[in-house]
Amino acid sequence: MIMKNFKTTAIAAAVIAGSTMLPSTVLFAQEMVEEIVTTGTRAKARSTTDTVAPVDVISSAALLNQGDMDVANLLRNAVPSFSVNDQPISDAATLVRPFQLRGMAPDHTLILVNGKRRHRGSVIVWSAGGISDGSHGPDASTMPGMALKSVEVLRDGASALYGSDALSGVINFKLKDASEGGSAQIRFGEYGEGDGQMAYFAGNIGMELGANGFANATLEYGSSDETVRSVQRNDAAGLIAAGFPVADPAQKWGRPFVDNDLKLVVNFGNQLTENVELYGYANYASKDVDGGFYFRNPTNRGGVYARTNDNGTAPTEGVDYTDAQLKDLKADDFNELLVGASNGADCSQYVVNSDDPTSATLSTAIAGLKADDNCFNFNETIPGGFTPRFGGTVTDMAFMMGLRGELANGLGWDVSAYRGENEGDFFINNTVNASLGANTPRDFDPGLYRQTDTNFNADFNYVVNETINVAFGAEYRTEEFTIGAGQEESYIDGGLGTQGFSTSTNGFPGFSPDISGSFDRSNYAVYVDSEWDVSEDLLVAAALRFEDFDGFGTTTNYKLGANYSLTDTLGVRATLSTGFKAPTPGQINASNISTLIDAGVLVNKGTIPVSNPVAAFAGAVPLQPEESENFTLGFYGSVGEIDFTVDYFSIDVDDRLTVSKDFELTAADIATLTATGVSGADDISKFRFFTNDFDTKTSGFDVVLSTSTDWMNGTTMWNLAYNNTTTEVTSRGEYIDATREKEIEEMSPDTRYNVSANHMMDNWRFLARASYFGDWYDSNQELVYSGEYVVDLELAYTINDNSSVMVGGNNVFDEAGDKLHDGAAGAGNVYSEFAPMGFSGAFWYAKYSYNF
Repeated sequence: MIMKNFKTTAIAAAVIAGSTMLPSTVLFAQEMVEEIVTTGTRAKARSTTDTVAPVDVISSAALLNQGDMDVANLLRNAVPSFSVNDQPISDAATLVRPFQLRGMAPDHTLILVNGKRRHRGSVIVWSAGGISDGSHGPDASTMPGMALKSVEVLRDGASALYGSDALSGVINFKLKDASEGGSAQIRFGEYGEGDGQMAYFAGNIGMELGANGFANATLEYGSSDETVRSVQRNDAAGLIAAGFPVADPAQKWGRPFVDNDLKLVVNFGNQLTENVELYGYANYASKDVDGGFYFRNPTNRGGVYARTNDNGTAPTEGVDYTDAQLKDLKADDFNELLVGASNGADCSQYVVNSDDPTSATLSTAIAGLKADDNCFNFNETIPGGFTPRFGGTVTDMAFMMGLRGELANGLGWDVSAYRGENEGDFFINNTVNASLGANTPRDFDPGLYRQTDTNFNADFNYVVNETINVAFGAEYRTEEFTIGAGQEESYIDGGLGTQGFSTSTNGFPGFSPDISGSFDRSNYAVYVDSEWDVSEDLLVAAALRFEDFDGFGTTTNYKLGANYSLTDTLGVRATLSTGFKAPTPGQINASNISTLIDAGVLVNKGTIPVSNPVAAFAGAVPLQPEESENFTLGFYGSVGEIDFTVDYFSIDVDDRLTVSKDFELTAADIATLTATGVSGADDISKFRFFTNDFDTKTSGFDVVLSTSTDWMNGTTMWNLAYNNTTTEVTSRGEYIDATREKEIEEMSPDTRYNVSANHMMDNWRFLARASYFGDWYDSNQELVYSGEYVVDLELAYTINDNSSVMVGGNNVFDEAGDKLHDGAAGAGNVYSEFAPMGFSGAFWYAKYSYNF
């Protein structure tokens, strides 16, 4: 150990956000977190201050002693450099929420379980906003918190150690491995506004597996209701006043329903012989998610109820108009009823101006349509407009098994196989395929996304002597992305498409057989790394990894690192490395159409593969891997009774992958898209594609302070965890516009920190935690929201040797961000949908735990 006099309370410097327990409070933490980490090293386990790169260790207690059950939210409260927010009206991102580590995209962080690479999620993020758009990362919410012994967060690039995706860091979920004992808990909660009720049960048990083994199993099951933080939209209020049957609110903003949320994990191991161990784990998770979409106004929703009449003032082709001139040309535009004719009927008498819901002419036309069997408008069957409900069933499963041991010559070996799968099977209800007219279904199965990863690893380790360790190995991986076709009615033209009615399901068009299928890729890698304890005070490390990808060729990445103890109470560490992230088969092949707000107007945006002829016509080229250079420099030590770590980091990424700016579709483009099988092409106002079109520099500081105080008949653990991260777009091409650049740089807060005090006194425990979320930019409102403080409070009591109770509140002062815009004048949201701490407000909860 390099820094022998660094106090045991250094654990608290890594176990951030405040729930490390003293030995006397075993009911609140069944085991102390060991002062060692295994992430980022293949040598012997080291203390958190002996590693060449910073690693945070979050204890099981720090995760469980919170109100939420979603591990992604628990990590947000514990690790300031980790962020995740609610995703209202975000298509599939509502099902698998994207997260960020150190301000980077979700697919720039690698997730491990017990040190082994985990599969990525099935969802490509199309409309979450900011740096996440276009990412295809892992699902961080599939593990039950009770299954985790600890979580290690490596805050450094690690592609030379683990391969693609580890540009910003690595999160390693370490599963419980006890062979006896267990615990059970029941938890209830509710938001301060009386909604979002939550009820969950969780249990964990350790069992012997043969004479020399263990099986540790965890089950979690529960559900949570939606929250609604909306006001009635002005247009919806006007419709109600005019007699239209519109719901109040017409559009809901908030957290979605989550039902049948089931998580199962089994971790196992058995010492087969003196030198051979069998090990592995399996997990299964599923949940049903149901969230809201945008309201469809019955007087002006294009392609369903109405269409725009340009009144003869369309721009002249070939004339270069200014923005002001275009605005003047469109000033006389108006919406008129969209009417479908059958049996050769003339329905022109019903095509009237529909902008004014109180218009007698409009009401007369609608009444006439209801009496005319040969003319149709959706006001006949859905007179109050509609708000689709979008969601799906997320299923996640994985199985990993391996053998490891040591040969007589001291060579350690480890061979393992892994298969993991994540599937999002979508639904969209309370909507229409407008081209089917009155015969449209209202509920649809638009299809599914599925991601399947298969990994084979052979790892070897040799201790040359007491100071030098050498590791080497090989990996073979395949990943497959599948688009499953939806029901026929979700993607076809039902017959009225030629009359201006939109085809496919409105809001989330189904996947047609033409764009469905399975797309796979394989790669292999070989690596070598070494660590050398040059002296008692100096550790140096180096790693080199070669990787060959189908379709992208080869890449070689390195990592260098050192840790030097300057004195008994002060040390310094640094790393220099390169990394890469290859485009996923999903990013290369997927198509999607989303209904989004653009400049205050609801429009359909399509994302198409770069191989599509329309994308190629707009300038799309084959995708390339992203490449990074990482540098970290940090200090650690103690000053009196205070332990600290301070780490600077810099991540330069070239050829960043994202979705392009929007391109307008011409009639010819629409025809080409339709011919190539993109369902709903005639209902797309704009399109975009993936591109490697910008470079970034992300840099910042992480500071962790920890100490303890004996007072008030007990002990208080004090912790401060601070993160400052800034991202600068250092260059961009023609396919990234200024708005996208601003989203990348400013949509996430630059500054995050937590200050916590965890006091233990006899059978009582008191926790207070204040978290700060800095300013963020909301591109939908074109506003910068000021930072917010969120305060969490918790009180726990040990009833007896087996039982304890806990009550608490997250965000007890009910902060949701400033109300900087008139929600009624827009889409009904009064808070920023990108609020980094969420916008549902205070959450109150109670928990009962039983240990055995």
